[in-house]
Amino acid sequence: MPREILLRRCLAEVAGTALLVGIGTGTIVAAGNAGGVPQGVMAAAWFLAVLVPILLFVRISGAHLNPAVTLALAGSGRIAWREAPPYWASQFLGAFLASAAVLLALGGGSRLGATVSAPGTAVRTFVAEASFTALLVGTVFVLADRGEGRCRWRILLPPSAVGVSTYIIGPWTGSSLNPARTLAPAVLSGTYGGLWVYLVAVPMAAMLVALVWRPTSVDLSDRGPGRREVSR
Repeated sequence: MPREILLRRCLAEVAGTALLVGIGTGTIVAAGNAGGVPQGVMAAAWFLAVLVPILLFVRISGAHLNPAVTLALAGSGRIAWREAPPYWASQFLGAFLASAAVLLALGGGSRLGATVSAPGTAVRTFVAEASFTALLVGTVFVLADRGEGRCRWRILLPPSAVGVSTYIIGPWTGSSLNPARTLAPAVLSGTYGGLWVYLVAVPMAAMLVALVWRPTSVDLSDRGPGRREVSR
């Protein structure tokens, strides 16, 4: 892959992940500063946090925005493994830049939006995060394999998965589904309790889906950057 193309994709992943984490965790911190908001509002904020960078960058980098999504796409053969490390580096960089911006703009309240499971719910958190990560990866695979669809409606699938997850499991897990989204605010706020749950459950679920959901065909006119035509 030419370096200029890879650089463009990586910059898109930095910017896209920064938008996702900035909008999402920024809403958490702002809500905490204001005394809280209804969970439906939080779910809508995370829906937009995923949708906006997808709309902006899907045609450039594929808008992975999430190390677990990149892992699943590589593990399933939808992108080449050599593309994964620069994507991961870009996603974590974007997440840390966003968390730093939230800290500077809104202060360090609400642990910068770090994902913290409720006391005594480690097992339930593990299962919930794994289950909704599987749902998210499934929506990404549908979009990857079948294209955006008429009027680009399939682009709404991954943001919808994140929004539903936020509404259902957000109150007790924080609804991560994304190692970069979890790690950046955790490190900058010094919140490490139960961090392993998210960093194990999410990639594990993503890889399990990748192993069982192999691509059957990819329409060349719809495939995103980095994808290759697969026929089985």
